Amino acid sequence: MTPEPLELVIFDCDGVLVDSEAAAQRVLTEEAARLGWRPTEAEADAFVGRRFHDLRAVFELGSGRALPANWPAMMQANLIAILPESVSLIPGADLALKGTAASGVPYRIASNSSHQEMAIKFAVTGLSRLVAGRVHSAQDVGIGKPAPDLFLAAAAAEGVSPGACLVVEDSRPGVLAAIAAGMACVAYVPSGDGTEFAELGAWPLRALAALPTLFDVPRRGRRA
Repeated sequence: MTPEPLELVIFDCDGVLVDSEAAAQRVLTEEAARLGWRPTEAEADAFVGRRFHDLRAVFELGSGRALPANWPAMMQANLIAILPESVSLIPGADLALKGTAASGVPYRIASNSSHQEMAIKFAVTGLSRLVAGRVHSAQDVGIGKPAPDLFLAAAAAEGVSPGACLVVEDSRPGVLAAIAAGMACVAYVPSGDGTEFAELGAWPLRALAALPTLFDVPRRGRRA
């Protein structure tokens, strides 16, 4: 699936490993209502996969109001407050991680979410041990998806070239970031036909647990 032999799988967090996007949407929807803005369905859908930092300008434009410099931090605090009772494991996510490890391919996590948010999400869903020492946040590189920087940083940390990486994503910004980084991409689409992602150049995937069956991996004894 990659231009080079597969040497690293990079998983997104939200919507791929952890079901937390509904919580983020709730925080943003409540904030829009507070500001007197009623975003269209298309506008609300465009919130998915983006950092609060990047959404500040969107909310200012939509509401016609200037927002304080600490608005992203305020939204993050609101999200963190509801995360413990608002997140769950994506079906098959743990099997995908374990199956990737069993195949001999290293994996990393690369997310627009902050490290603090992800720590809660992984603790609640029981993934902390599986992802320890492998987590990258957009806050590390100063820019989020759809920029490729986060994925490139994950590849550099593993010491592999972008062409040897496979990204697992579920959002348009994430797929665009993977393509911009020169990486192959699988788009997790548990429902729908995945046409939008296929048109961007990603392979739709229905079941996460089936991910390792897609690998064409030379047995090199690499660590997992």
